[in-house]
Amino acid sequence: MPRKLRRELPAVLVRTVQEEGWAGLKNGQLLRSAASAFDVFVTVDQRLRYQQNMPKFEIGVVVIETSDTTLPNLRRVLPEIQAAIERAQPGDVVIVKTA
Repeated sequence: MPRKLRRELPAVLVRTVQEEGWAGLKNGQLLRSAASAFDVFVTVDQRLRYQQNMPKFEIGVVVIETSDTTLPNLRRVLPEIQAAIERAQPGDVVIVKTA
């Protein structure tokens, strides 16, 4: 996802996988690491929820289902992304679909 998306979510602390030094981690370890530092993990990886047993992780996950990860496209669903972040509970997967 575009790093500039963080500017669109000023009320949320946004960090990237790269900024955290987690770029080489597999999904399970990535979610465990994220759960130790954050409440919600936002991703465009639509396969993540099928590859992992999500209820076992102590972090909410927001999956943005889109084929277009450009900032203008994501801005169109920004209210839905914000609501999903607020709604996500540990072990939950909240889906945000773009048009």
